[in-house]
Amino acid sequence: MKIKIIGGGPAGLYFAILMKKADPARRIRIYERNGPDDTFGWGVVFSGKTLANLRAADEESHAEITKQFEAWDNVDVVHRDEKISIHGNSFSGIARLQLLKILQRRAEQLGIELSFRNEVHDVDALRRDCDLLVAADGVNSIVRLEYLEQLKPQLDLRAHRYIWYGTNQLFHGLTLTFRENAAGTFAAHSYKFNKQTSTFIVECDPQTWKKAGFERMVDDDTRSYVGEVFATDLQGHELLSNNSKWIQFLLVKNENWSFDNVVLLGDALHTAHFSIGSGTKLAMEDAIALADSFRQTSDVQSALSHFAETRRPVIEEYQAAAFESMVWFENVKQYMHASPMELAFSVMTRSGKVTYQDLKKRDPEFIRHYEESAPRGRL
Repeated sequence: MKIKIIGGGPAGLYFAILMKKADPARRIRIYERNGPDDTFGWGVVFSGKTLANLRAADEESHAEITKQFEAWDNVDVVHRDEKISIHGNSFSGIARLQLLKILQRRAEQLGIELSFRNEVHDVDALRRDCDLLVAADGVNSIVRLEYLEQLKPQLDLRAHRYIWYGTNQLFHGLTLTFRENAAGTFAAHSYKFNKQTSTFIVECDPQTWKKAGFERMVDDDTRSYVGEVFATDLQGHELLSNNSKWIQFLLVKNENWSFDNVVLLGDALHTAHFSIGSGTKLAMEDAIALADSFRQTSDVQSALSHFAETRRPVIEEYQAAAFESMVWFENVKQYMHASPMELAFSVMTRSGKVTYQDLKKRDPEFIRHYEESAPRGRL
């Protein structure tokens, strides 16, 4: 079986690893337009359940990944200079580049051909030259664009703006920080992913973005402005840029997940808002599901049909939860009047995936304090 994969991110690499591991005779080549050490963004986060799935799929790469992890069980909500901690949550963070290097080494160990700095210009020619073409080429997928009529994507560009920074200030837990200034309301999502560095994603509504004057700022001015907004939280540490730019979240869905011998994977197939931290998780679990489908049958069409039938309900559930989370953050200014405890409860239950009963089981002390200070139904 001849497999070609466009995109050397977590989805493409992990699918290649699982397929080659299952059958070493498969000829697999990955085309990646960037270099092996190029990556954008900072850390990524996984849940305990996802780690169990990765271990079951490939113990070798799981062992390397978990050596690099920073783990925590708390979500911290910061509002009006008060921090509310909610425990009983299993999360781990790792540098995105470190994750990619682990997967690259594992792929090379298995004999997968990695072709870096190789941008594909003729998608259809590549499709005709293999048994299976996997589009793992991200949110701006060229494969999805090439086959618009067949795949029928539905794209929703949201108005909110966000920017992905790093910082040497360590946030020991998934930290959600809310700040206001004369321009409007800002929210930061931060967590450590190694011993020295944290991810620091900042978002704001378009009115705040415009009033702050970000459109006219260069990188240094933007970092300085955002750093001032979150000065209390950064405690003297600067924000670090890695080609960091203000962008708008693109919600991606596709009516058809495949056609002929082409299949979409990861962000090319679907996106889930970063506020639920599931982009890389979903991409790698897509790879597991697609590889499992080829264990069911060696027929490409049957495997691709099985993949869509079994995986689509899972993705639709995550996208529904992520949509609710995204809308909550898009409207966060309407919650800024709330007490820190009220806001903490609201943000924890925003997606519908975590309920009052879930929180009571995870952290009964938090619920006790919440009921004493902020009876349900006030927000």
